Amino acid sequence: MGRARTQTLVEDRDGSTIRRTVLPGGVRVVTEWVPGVRSAAMGVWVGAGSRDESPVTTGSAHFLEHLLFKGTRRRTALQISAEIEAVGGDLNAFTSKEYTCYHARVLDQDLDLAMDVVFDVVSSAVLAPPDVESERGVILEEIAMHEDDPGEMVHDEFALALFGNEPLGRPILGSVESINGLSRDAIRRFYRTHYQPHRLVVSAAGNVDHSRVVSAVRRSFGHLVTEDREPHRRRPGRAKTVISGGSRIVTRPTEQAHLVLGAPGFPRSDDRRYATSILATALGGGMSSRLFQEVREKRGLAYSVYSYAQGFSDTGVFSVYAGCLPAKADTVLEVCRTELESVARSGLSAEEIRRAQGQVRGAAVLGQEDTGARMHRIGKAELVGEEIISIGEVVRRVERVSATEVADVAALLLGQPMTLAVVGPFDDSHRFTAVA
Repeated sequence: MGRARTQTLVEDRDGSTIRRTVLPGGVRVVTEWVPGVRSAAMGVWVGAGSRDESPVTTGSAHFLEHLLFKGTRRRTALQISAEIEAVGGDLNAFTSKEYTCYHARVLDQDLDLAMDVVFDVVSSAVLAPPDVESERGVILEEIAMHEDDPGEMVHDEFALALFGNEPLGRPILGSVESINGLSRDAIRRFYRTHYQPHRLVVSAAGNVDHSRVVSAVRRSFGHLVTEDREPHRRRPGRAKTVISGGSRIVTRPTEQAHLVLGAPGFPRSDDRRYATSILATALGGGMSSRLFQEVREKRGLAYSVYSYAQGFSDTGVFSVYAGCLPAKADTVLEVCRTELESVARSGLSAEEIRRAQGQVRGAAVLGQEDTGARMHRIGKAELVGEEIISIGEVVRRVERVSATEVADVAALLLGQPMTLAVVGPFDDSHRFTAVA
């Protein structure tokens, strides 16, 4: 076996220190010691999500996330939750397109307990047949709940319209058909294939000791290491993207129309992500943003309107969402499209950029007041191969973005053919002029 490799990545002015260790077998441990706090947050990040599923196993990553909490060789489902709740902690998990995370937040004195529980959940799940069947029903209920929320559902419909029936286009939850068809064997294969040490990142932040976290990881995952492996990195591939400039309409008898208008964006590693963040914030990131002012404040056309950017390993998304009365849908889309075209053509004003920079800077700093947010930032960055930098450096990079850089990004992103997804009381005969 090889030796662990440890390095200090960041020593910030506030006294916080970020360290990283790569263990034999490829497990990575990254911690951030934060002075003056009494909490600790930790998470296990797995480099596998819904994008790693085949068409017939859609939903298996999320199904597995549920099942890991149903019991291990050492703990029942009740014991898993009760041990964390007995010390006032929080325990949860989430699945995304490209990764899954199991995390807990506790008092610093209870970090060893939290790590023991979460590591046990990730490494020693039983996946008992009765649990598979009971949890199948829970997930079907979750899908039904999701489909009853058109404001959430429309984002899945937009992904399908943009990426087609490809991994990025399919819903993380899966479908009723795919969940009903998933066997325990298929889920176990996903578990054995993807939950390997070289695909894992353990992150912790707060009043934490790096060497203590490393020792806990060695104890919990050492038995899984049979050979030295390089850490897994998702290699950028070629996402099949459908840019039709058309619309996908899902008919629902809703009181509101829910709209997402957008186009492909940049990968998460793209250097233009800071300019993109400023663009999204200035367009629809708050009450002073252009879309909020034009759509809601000046015209009273919608209660909710915002824009967002999301990056994956090889592509991204830049979109605008609005919820409005069905009779106003065409007008809302026309106003949004007019503003997007204006920004694509002329960029943003100096005042809009200055204001957006302040919002992005403030969000970055204020978000780090929470140890859970710090754990999330360093864990995700390590898993996906992003550079781990101090918050001060993030702020400096945001402040260095120029009006020219924002204008260039706007021209590229907003000048593309737009794809539209709509959930509301419309049928296929409705033609939305904003994407004609």
